[in-house]
Amino acid sequence: MHMADALLSPAVGGTMWVATAGTIAHCAKKVQRDLDDRKIPLMGVLGAFIFAAQMINFTIPATGSSGHLGGGMILAILLGPYAAFLTIASVLTVQALFFADGGLLALGCNIFNLGIFPCFISYPLIYKPIAGRRPSPTKIAIGATLGAVVALQLGALGVVVETVTSGISSLPLKPFLSVMLPIHLAIGLVEGLVTTAVVSFVWKARPEILELTAAAKPLGALNLRNVLAGLMVAAVVTGGALSWFASSSPDGLEWSMFKVTGSEELDAPEEGVHHTLATLQEKTAFLPDYGFKQSSPTESIENSEPETSSWPMIDSGTSTSGLVGGILTLMMAAALGLLFKRRAHTV
Repeated sequence: MHMADALLSPAVGGTMWVATAGTIAHCAKKVQRDLDDRKIPLMGVLGAFIFAAQMINFTIPATGSSGHLGGGMILAILLGPYAAFLTIASVLTVQALFFADGGLLALGCNIFNLGIFPCFISYPLIYKPIAGRRPSPTKIAIGATLGAVVALQLGALGVVVETVTSGISSLPLKPFLSVMLPIHLAIGLVEGLVTTAVVSFVWKARPEILELTAAAKPLGALNLRNVLAGLMVAAVVTGGALSWFASSSPDGLEWSMFKVTGSEELDAPEEGVHHTLATLQEKTAFLPDYGFKQSSPTESIENSEPETSSWPMIDSGTSTSGLVGGILTLMMAAALGLLFKRRAHTV
């Protein structure tokens, strides 16, 4: 559900940038005030895992579409909403800057759609009332699934509203909405299952994490070594190898666009803000589309000749992207935590 710049006008994109920046500033103050040193490594490792997990598109049967994990619910349940929002913002920023996944103009929208709804609506209004401070396997499964479904539905609605309000594409409200919501309902159900699996793993290893986070209490001296090690191994395996098994079908947004317009991609304006940001992204993205850059048009043509539709698509560029992206996300999320720690000590 990563939006491209071609869907957005500068006015809408800029407005969402401001809204997202304001939310980041608010979350930063909350995290700084309620600083919990134990959450710094957990933020980093979870960010790396979510980055890797988002590389794996899973097929939605009988649709010709695919989806990928959003990750906001996992982060909110394990970190609390404020640290979770900062972590998902780190993931999406790394993806946009270094892998050209989602546009730079659209980055504010993508962080808002994939962060606000799970962290500040689904988590406090759906998951917490169901799972509460004393979670059980059944409560976790119900809360995580319902929370993921609602978050994805609201995120899909956000994409439609932002696109239609921009008015620069040929995507009308009703037809676009009629395909976006059903396909993201299916994606949300799968995300709910994945969220349940990850949260259940942490709950079995260290149930105190869920209980203390739900109660907005610090983790204190809680030993997180096994949890961090398990999540780190999962991030490495997912980004380095399981990413080969990603579905080649268009994701929910691309599929919906194709259903309405007959094309999975729309052309962005070739001048102005769109052109400037596209040029900037081309320079910063050293592993575009999670693969190695082609050094020349000739090389690109030569490399494309032997390409087949074999699956799994074993590719060193994909593995490198998964590992490098995970490291960058871990570093960014952990750096935010360390920054707040330093500032808190100087106030």
